[in-house]
Amino acid sequence: MYPFKFKPILKSTLWGGERIIPFKQLDCQQEQVGESWEISDVPGDESVVADGADAGKNLTQLMQEYKEKLVGKENYQRFQGKFPLLIKFIDAKQDLSIQVHPNDELAMKRHQSMGKTEMWYIIDNTGGKAHLYSGLKKKITPEEYAQMIEDNTICDALARYDVQPGDVFFLPAGRIHSIGAGCFLAEIQQTSNITYRIYDFNRRDKNGNLRELHTELSKDAIDYTVENDYRTHYTPRKDEPVELVSCPYFTTSVYNLTEPMTMDYSELDSFVIYICMKGSCTVTDNEGHSIPLRAGESVLFPATTQNLEVVPEGEVSFLETYV
Repeated sequence: MYPFKFKPILKSTLWGGERIIPFKQLDCQQEQVGESWEISDVPGDESVVADGADAGKNLTQLMQEYKEKLVGKENYQRFQGKFPLLIKFIDAKQDLSIQVHPNDELAMKRHQSMGKTEMWYIIDNTGGKAHLYSGLKKKITPEEYAQMIEDNTICDALARYDVQPGDVFFLPAGRIHSIGAGCFLAEIQQTSNITYRIYDFNRRDKNGNLRELHTELSKDAIDYTVENDYRTHYTPRKDEPVELVSCPYFTTSVYNLTEPMTMDYSELDSFVIYICMKGSCTVTDNEGHSIPLRAGESVLFPATTQNLEVVPEGEVSFLETYV
């Protein structure tokens, strides 16, 4: 087995921008690309291996063929043969809808799917101006919530943040959120595409129709807890890992490297994903497979990987995530 890169799945959206294609240095033409699905096992959107002996196979086929060798023994059993994470880059030229995702229990009951806990790492904010919503800033009841949707005042109840590159937000299932105009970010989430759209600023699609809202479905899915601060605070450091999020669904750290580093995964029963945000490096595994990694690329290292040697070219920044 060897490190896998996949062909990106580019999604044009109502709110998408023009930054993903140049960021990923792709040679293609596509308008309003809002998302690049980097690593996906979502049915109908399975990532395809870009090169090597398994080129052309999709992630579902890799799971069927390699099983616990790909994801780890415990992960293979726990997620019943499904790859558990979905990795994306997102470019918001306009505000996304206000939305919420159900937790595992509700998603399984309603949709026979896992829930959707996720995190965001802000890569860029256009012209220094970008914002997002995360969580409730005041206590409301489900009935008040439904009334605020009706009155177009739901944003009054949400915590709004101006964001800078390097900002991190953890979004457990049930937390109301929205990516605002100007945000360019990496997203790590459970393998689920279930979104309850709460409010869409009364926008109309290209056919002049209002997009569907899921007020009743979302009412039961929301966590109405109010917290003081929804931002994830951490101190950036060079040449050592900085853990950002540790939850039952993923553990994510950020690396800013200016010198070579060896990563020891011999005790880890999981795949590892690197998501590169800035710069470039060469990564070599314990079997001698060497792979270049640059900004805009993601790579999946199978659970059989014992250690990795990362050699930056100048400075490189990437996220490391595993389950």
